[in-house]
Amino acid sequence: MSNQGKVLVTGGTGYIGSHTAVELIQSGYEVILVDNLSNSELSVLDGIEKITGSKPQFEQFDLCEKDKVSKLFNENEIGSIIHFAASKAVGESVEKPLLYYKNNLLSLMNLLEVMNEGKSDAMVFSSSCTVYGQPDKLPVTEDAPVVPAESPYGNTKQVSEEIIRDACKANEKINAIALRYFNPVGAHESALIGELPSGVPNNLVPFITQTAAGVRPELRVFGNDYNTPDGSCIRDFIHVVDLAKAHVIALERILESKQKSNFEFFNLGTGNGYSVLQLIDAFEKVTGKKLNYKIVDRRPGDIEQIWADTTIANQELGWKAELGIEEMMSSAWKWQEKIAGK
Repeated sequence: MSNQGKVLVTGGTGYIGSHTAVELIQSGYEVILVDNLSNSELSVLDGIEKITGSKPQFEQFDLCEKDKVSKLFNENEIGSIIHFAASKAVGESVEKPLLYYKNNLLSLMNLLEVMNEGKSDAMVFSSSCTVYGQPDKLPVTEDAPVVPAESPYGNTKQVSEEIIRDACKANEKINAIALRYFNPVGAHESALIGELPSGVPNNLVPFITQTAAGVRPELRVFGNDYNTPDGSCIRDFIHVVDLAKAHVIALERILESKQKSNFEFFNLGTGNGYSVLQLIDAFEKVTGKKLNYKIVDRRPGDIEQIWADTTIANQELGWKAELGIEEMMSSAWKWQEKIAGK
């Protein structure tokens, strides 16, 4: 049984981290958020407080600094960790691989070292479907082979999982679950927190909402000549609130000693694939906004189509994605309107 203590959420003011903090607080957990604010803003804490009625403890530093990580654990009773903090832009990782390897791997190893020292024994790790590359069979199951990554970012997720697996093998007191998720989109229904990319968005949905709001002149759709029904890429889009709830459930699985081994991994998606053009249609339908988009050449590193087989997560975690594509698009637009009005 894991020590209950506080839950450390790294990257806690980020997109998925902030939504997970809300679900944890609403489930009765005490949380500590750590973030270096390289890709998020302090105002997120106000959003979390407005939703939950509670302002979480927040520490600003970089997890690559081992002395600061040790100090945090020495000064707080931290029972478990949900680890999101990482650089995550695929294109940037191709240009700056060393930055990605250093940031994403060193931060993880620093956390595992304090776990080895007995300071905490439970970790839920934010992994990604990028570990599968372009799978041979769809939908993709957890048994699908992990293939060479398409980008340094994808490779950091693969290597991180291997590091955690080896750490769990070497120390049976460490318990971890890696959640391999597909494409998180949408925002909290309150429109008090959501995806807040700095600069030009790397993800499709903020690009859609910013184009509709006039922040971006047009949306580029990369390729319409793929072997898919409408020629555009297919992805498994999952509402960020469904995803956040899965992290709380995974944490409870560890804390209640329900794991079948001390390192497990699960796919998190809806189990449905939607094309980029279908997503645009859904957005236009729920918002009544026409999007200015144009088809351009394929983008290097993009896989053609992928969606999840979520059977194991549904059975083992007792979790299922509840929110559909229309809720994803309407909540994303509500959030965009809120930030535009600030």
